[in-house]
Amino acid sequence: MTAPRLELRDLSKRFGSVIVADGLSLTVPPNQALGIVGPNGAGKSTLFAMISGELNPDRGTVLLDGVDVTRHRADVRAAHGIGRTFQIPRPFEGMTVFENVLVYATAAAGLRKAEAYRLAAATLERCGLGDVANRPAGALGLLNRKRLEVARALGSNPQLLLLDEVAGGLTDPEVALLVDLVNGLKAEGLTVVWIEHVVHALLASVDRLACLAGGRLVADGDPDDVLKDPSVRDLYLGHAGVLEEDLQ
Repeated sequence: MTAPRLELRDLSKRFGSVIVADGLSLTVPPNQALGIVGPNGAGKSTLFAMISGELNPDRGTVLLDGVDVTRHRADVRAAHGIGRTFQIPRPFEGMTVFENVLVYATAAAGLRKAEAYRLAAATLERCGLGDVANRPAGALGLLNRKRLEVARALGSNPQLLLLDEVAGGLTDPEVALLVDLVNGLKAEGLTVVWIEHVVHALLASVDRLACLAGGRLVADGDPDDVLKDPSVRDLYLGHAGVLEEDLQ
């Protein structure tokens, strides 16, 4: 399976009076790493939910390689090669680390037993979890829970990977480990869309940066240029979790 081209056309979504996507259009070509930044409440995680099929937009279209998947269920989109993580890790805590990934290799990737076992084992090694494969997922520390969240998404054998704040709460050395992992996935040909407040992690890995606010696209382009944009700086400065030195 080759990496798909993702196109979002005029996506709109509201919850009551709160607008979380307002005519949002965005294209991600195959094999690109796109970082998405924006203040809390900008609609970033809702955007992922509409891409992955957990939410339907009120208006607009989601296309993969030109195919309209806007009303397809999440499992159908997973079969099209979309994998995603969640901001708060959601492991099956009573299962082992290996079993967590195996579930995705069988249920999402549709692999049979031997193939699923091989994919799960290889994914755990790739994510630095080989030595804790038989440990209950509920016993993991934060770094390994984040790694497991990525591993579970990779267990679905995706070509488009959606990462939702996987660096949040980690130390700088731990963030560096995740950046190395993402860069390795890029080198393997995956398309990556990464929502993150840890801006220096994005700068070390993405090809392009987009900023959302109020459900709208505020800036999109070269990461350094986007961070120098006055509107982006106005949105960020003073918000918790984003430091002045990140925006230099």
